[in-house]
Amino acid sequence: MKIVYMGTPDFAVNPLHALAEAGYEVTGVVTQPDKPKGRGKSMLPTPVKEEALKHGFPVYQPVKVRDPEFLQVLEKLDPDIIVVAAFGQIIPKSILELPKYGCINIHASLLPKYRGAAPIQQAVIDGEKESGVTIMRMGTGLDTGDMISRIVVPIAKDETGGTLFDKLAEAGAKLLVETLPHIFDGTAVYEKQPEESPTPYAGMITKQMGLINFGKSAAELERLVRGLNPWPSAFTFWNGKTLKVWESFVVKSEEAGTEKPEPGTVVKTDKKGIYVACGEDVLVLSQVQLEGKKRMDADAFLRGCHIETGSRFTDKKE
Repeated sequence: MKIVYMGTPDFAVNPLHALAEAGYEVTGVVTQPDKPKGRGKSMLPTPVKEEALKHGFPVYQPVKVRDPEFLQVLEKLDPDIIVVAAFGQIIPKSILELPKYGCINIHASLLPKYRGAAPIQQAVIDGEKESGVTIMRMGTGLDTGDMISRIVVPIAKDETGGTLFDKLAEAGAKLLVETLPHIFDGTAVYEKQPEESPTPYAGMITKQMGLINFGKSAAELERLVRGLNPWPSAFTFWNGKTLKVWESFVVKSEEAGTEKPEPGTVVKTDKKGIYVACGEDVLVLSQVQLEGKKRMDADAFLRGCHIETGSRFTDKKE
């Protein structure tokens, strides 16, 4: 069976590697164009391109997959199936209908929950107890195609977007090689999704999403910190500079020795961290990074930067 693989970021590397290890015939790997990075603006290949070259797979990098010229390329490759994982472009109907077994997508959520571009981070931010991977047959709707197989991955209490990303990438690779034989021999069961998702659409993550609003509960903010770690990270402003918050934990207001100060107010500091009043309870910033400085535990940070009790973090540079 001839497979064309379409993917771009780190999440899509493990499934491609698994296809190679399982001995599948990957006749082409489609990924996003290289992008300039750094001061020298040297062109950086996508993680999937790097993996493909390790295995000697032909690589294609169309600016737009819907261009007629690229469709001709795919027609010549004549894939039996196209496997898609976080590719980064909408796949047009002309490509969806090209292979004998259609196009399947490795989606990092337990569909129909968390359709969209950022299901991993959103599951952590929302306080879900479990996530997982769904392999689905792609249709013209966004993550609405028939489900073929799923695998559940528990979310740990200290889970970050980054650690869950790694777990789901590994789970997706395993599920893919388990699912393909059932598709090819006709034993796969295709389950139709409901029209409505039980969760909101998980849109693209932006840097601005990391801005901490201390008017929210400390529990919500602690999940935000974990969900946006390592990118783009949660942040606030102190003394006119950006302060990234990498790790935090929640304490009850009474445990912090405070009643109800204005959200964003520092109620105390100690070796454990910087205690900040929230709309409900207190968020302790335990690992931070001040603009232009290294990431460090709050104890080390406080030895170099004195933060007075009663001072406030702000939502913009002042």
